[in-house]
Amino acid sequence: MRLINICFVIASITIFHSYAKPVHDESYYQTQQIQGLTVPAESLNFLVLGDWGRNGHYQQIPVAEMMDVAMWQLDADFIVTTGDNFYSNGVASVDDPYWKTSFEDIYHGPHLFENWYPTLGNHDYRGNWQAQIDYSDVSRRWVFPSSYYAKRFELDSGEAVLILFIDTSPLNPGYKNEAKYAETQKQDSAKQLAWIEAQLTTSTAKWKIVIGHHPLYSSGKRYGKTAGIRDVLEPIFENHKIDAYFAGHEHDLQHNQPQGTTVQHFVSGAGSELRKVAQRPFTRFAQATAGIASVSVSNNELLVQFISDASKVLYQYSINKD
Repeated sequence: MRLINICFVIASITIFHSYAKPVHDESYYQTQQIQGLTVPAESLNFLVLGDWGRNGHYQQIPVAEMMDVAMWQLDADFIVTTGDNFYSNGVASVDDPYWKTSFEDIYHGPHLFENWYPTLGNHDYRGNWQAQIDYSDVSRRWVFPSSYYAKRFELDSGEAVLILFIDTSPLNPGYKNEAKYAETQKQDSAKQLAWIEAQLTTSTAKWKIVIGHHPLYSSGKRYGKTAGIRDVLEPIFENHKIDAYFAGHEHDLQHNQPQGTTVQHFVSGAGSELRKVAQRPFTRFAQATAGIASVSVSNNELLVQFISDASKVLYQYSINKD
C-alpha cells in the first residue's frame, strides 16, 4: 500500500510539473523565438487575436504562450481582438469568473500586459456585451471605450496610422430575425455607418486599417454566405481605399484578395477552436492552424505575418506605399 501511495505522489508531481507555467527569464525567450519572424525596424507592431475565449480549451493556451514570445520578439505595442472574446454566451458581468479563467489566467505572460483593444463578436452579444466595455474600469490593460471606436498612432517618420474598431454584428443583415442576437438590433447601425464614413473621410493618416468581427470574404465555413455584411461595408472600404480589413468569425487564418478590389482582407480567428478551410477563387492563403496575425506598420510598408501556436511563421504579405 505504501509503495502504491509513493507512486501516486510521484505521478502527481510529474503531472503538475508538466503543466507548470514557464519561467519567463531571458533564456526562455531566447529559446522560444518564433521561426521565420521578420522584425522591421522603426515600426508600429501589434498582434491580432480572434475567437479565443474558451477557458483554456482547444489551443487557447499554446496560442497565448506564443503570443507572449511574439510580443517580446517584435517589441510590440498592443494587442487587438476580432471579437468572440468569450464563448459561447459572452460574460454575465464584470465579476463573471470567466474573466479570470479565460482571460487573466491564460494571457499571463509579462509581455501580454500591454493595451488590449477589443471588438465585439456575435457570441459576445449573447451575454452582457456592455460588461466587456465596463471591464475597462477593472483592468488596466483592457481598453474598450465603446462598441466602436478609433485609435490614431504616429510613426517615427511622422506619418499616422488610423485603426477603426467597428461593431459588425449590428450591421449584419443576417441577425435581424434571430432571437439569440436580438441585442444587436437595439444598436443604431445607421449612426455607426455614418461614424465610419466620417472617420475615413476626415482622416489624413497614411495608413488606414479596420478591425471587425465578420469577414466580407471567407475561404472557410461561411464561403458564399458573407454577401449581407459585404454589401454594407465593402463600398465604404473600397471608396476610401483602406489598406486592410481584419476580421474573425471563421476559426482559421486567411488572406483573401478578390479580383477587382483594392482592400486586403485578412481573417485571424484561430485563437482556440479550429475549422476547415479550402482554396477559393479569391484565396491567397488559408489554413486551419491555431495562431494569430502580427502587423508591422512602417512609413512605406504594412507587413502581415500569420504565426502558428507552434511558433512558426506560416505566411507573410507586404503592402507597400510610397
